[in-house]
Amino acid sequence: MRILKPSAYLPTIRGLVANALSGRAIYPFYASFKITSRCHFGCPFCNMKQHKTPDLSTADIKKILDNLSRSSVLMVSFEGGEPLLRDDIGELLEYARDCGFYLLFTTSVRDLLASNIEKYAPLIDFLHISIDEGHNNLELFDALPTLAKLPTQVSVQTVVTKDTVSALDGKIEKCYQAGANIVVIPASPMDGAEDCFPDMDALEKKLNDLRRKFPDTIHTPRGYFDAFRKQKCSAASVIIGPDGRLFYPCHILGVKGPDLRDVDFMDWLKEHEAASLRFLMDKCDRNCGWYQYYSIDSYSSPVSFIDAVRPMLFQNRRKHRVNNSEGNLK
Repeated sequence: MRILKPSAYLPTIRGLVANALSGRAIYPFYASFKITSRCHFGCPFCNMKQHKTPDLSTADIKKILDNLSRSSVLMVSFEGGEPLLRDDIGELLEYARDCGFYLLFTTSVRDLLASNIEKYAPLIDFLHISIDEGHNNLELFDALPTLAKLPTQVSVQTVVTKDTVSALDGKIEKCYQAGANIVVIPASPMDGAEDCFPDMDALEKKLNDLRRKFPDTIHTPRGYFDAFRKQKCSAASVIIGPDGRLFYPCHILGVKGPDLRDVDFMDWLKEHEAASLRFLMDKCDRNCGWYQYYSIDSYSSPVSFIDAVRPMLFQNRRKHRVNNSEGNLK
C-alpha cells in the first residue's frame, strides 16, 4: 500500500481526535462516491435503477474530489452504477490519484479483462470486483487468477442474500486459491427492492468457520455483527449520490444534505443541520444492516482493525505463493 504525503493524513487525524473527544462520529474518514447511476444489471436487492440521474460533468466530479481532499476523508470509493461506463473514467482516476486520499474502485462488468482495467489498475489503491448471483456474473471467478495479478490490492465484493449464504464456501475458496481477498456484504433491504436480507447468525457462523479454513482472505470485520446487534451505525462513513449531493445521515433513509460541488464539506459538518441529521441516525430503529454504516466504526477498534486489514497486508505474500505453485506445475 502506498504512503501518501504526511500532510494528507493530518485532517483525518484531527477528525479522529475530534470524534473521540465528542464521543461520536462527526468527521468521516470513508466516502462512497456514486459517480454514475448507470448500470448493466438490475439486481433484485438494489434500487439504483429506480433513481436514474444524469452523470455530472468531469469538472463537477473534480470539484467534489477537491472538496473531499480538504476533508477528514482518507479513502474515497468510486462506485455506481458502473463507473467504467463513464467515458472520462481514465481522466477521473488520474485526477483522484493526485488527491490526498486512497482510492477504492468497485466494478462488476462481465468482460472486465476486455476493458482497460490493466491500464487503470496502477491508479487504483484497492480494486473491488463485485461478483454474486444478483449481478449474474459468477463467471468472473474464472478470471480471478488473472485479475489477482494486477498491480493493485484485489478483492472480490460479494453481496449475500438469504438464499446464497451456503454458496460462500466455494467463493471464498476460489479467492484463497487465486491470492485475492473477499469482503462479504449482506443484502440490506432497500426501499423499492426485494428484501433479501440473510439470517445474520447463520452468516456470522459461516464466516467464522471460513476464516479458520481460509486464513487472511476475508476482510469483513467481526465488529460488523456486533454493531448490527447493538443497532449502532455510524456517520464516519458517507455516501455521495450521482447528483453530487451528500446522503446524510445515511443512504437508506434517503435524506440528502448539501451539494458538495458548492458547499465545503468540513464546514457543513459543524453546522446545526448536520448535527440534527446525526441525531436522526441515533434515533433510527430500522436496523437495516447497511454494511458501510455498521462496519466502519469497527476500524476504530484495534482488534477488529487488525482482523480486517490482515488480508490486505498479506495479499502480496499469498500472490507469491500462488505464482510459485503455478510455476512448479509448468
